[in-house]
Amino acid sequence: MPIKPLVSLGGFSLFLASCSTIIPPSTNISIPKTADEVAAQPIGAIAREPLPAPEQPGDGTTSETLGVVRGPDIGELGINDEDASAALAAFITSCRSVIWRKDVSGLTEGADWREPCDAAKTWDDDAVTFFATYMVAIQVGDGRSFVTGYFEPEIEGSRDKIAGFDVPVYAKPDDLLTIPSEDLTSEDLERFNVESVSSKTIRGKRFDEEGYTLYEDRAAIENGSLEGRGLEIAWAKDPIDFFFLQIQGSGRLRAPDGSIMRIGYASQNGHDYTGIGRLMKERGLLGPGESSLQGITAWLRRNPEEGRKIMQENKSYVFFQELTGAGPLGALGLPVVAESSVAADPKYTPLGAPVWISMDRAEPNGMWIAQDTGGAIKGANRFDSFWGAGERAKAISGGMAARGSALLFLPRASVERLGL
Repeated sequence: MPIKPLVSLGGFSLFLASCSTIIPPSTNISIPKTADEVAAQPIGAIAREPLPAPEQPGDGTTSETLGVVRGPDIGELGINDEDASAALAAFITSCRSVIWRKDVSGLTEGADWREPCDAAKTWDDDAVTFFATYMVAIQVGDGRSFVTGYFEPEIEGSRDKIAGFDVPVYAKPDDLLTIPSEDLTSEDLERFNVESVSSKTIRGKRFDEEGYTLYEDRAAIENGSLEGRGLEIAWAKDPIDFFFLQIQGSGRLRAPDGSIMRIGYASQNGHDYTGIGRLMKERGLLGPGESSLQGITAWLRRNPEEGRKIMQENKSYVFFQELTGAGPLGALGLPVVAESSVAADPKYTPLGAPVWISMDRAEPNGMWIAQDTGGAIKGANRFDSFWGAGERAKAISGGMAARGSALLFLPRASVERLGL
């Protein structure tokens, strides 16, 4: 599929979050950059100005309480036919889930999706007309959007531990528990360093028969805390490549014989995610234009000891399972589609809903379907665009940090119930 065309009318943030103790940088060694260490040059665009923000009716923790306003007619947005056709195909896939899934944003009910989903099965006209017929554009809050990118990385790996492949790829440990909030005592909360668990998922392990505690963090796991338990499903060659594959959440392991093993997210150790890009930027380790995946990777390779310590400041650690179906799986349990799927915060974007974005960078502009979520993807109009696999996908997503405006497409029944 070609790069999404500019249809406007008028980051790499996965690595840019939080801060911690300063680690002094070492002297940088000049090493020529390879092709996979260069982010794609952005194609500039003029983002469409958002509509005036609606009055906020509640606490703003969901779209329903943040406020929504009706957008322009879908047929007037200048949507590209090819772009809309790809989005329609992804939407049809999502229909398996959206009719039955509870929408925590408060914008839709499962039954609202039945009419457009039924119509999509036999639709034989152009895709733009489909969306204009069965859906209405709305804007959530002030409509101001921020879009980053992700991809399915391919790194060197092996099912068996062989010479040079020493980085374990762990399955979910059987003592890693998702703990119901009602099971936690005040002493447990103190060990987890949280006042309450109403807004987060708590993962940990038994402290003793009476309580729970945090699971091992990245440093402990990388230093061998899980060794000898038979949890290894594969081995990676390079710790930096594997670190970034964990952040992406899925990827491919390419063995020396050319065979491919696809792995996907199974669970996470319960520690909060810390974006190392922001740490490095705040400490003055990254020069101008180096805050991309490619720039961060190059610095880590030039400074291996400091780099290892910085990576371990991201205490979050992802466990994997082998994938045998088509494509990496998103939050709907369905394959995400290159250049058609975005990750979103389900409190503000119903999963399965079409999204139209207009950014100051042309590549992501157009239609997407919300089919995934992400630990760093929080808030209204915050999206992470999926670009597939390969060097092109890596180059575009690695430097993606676009700002502009966004609209959601909702079933007409939802919009009527919202009084729009």
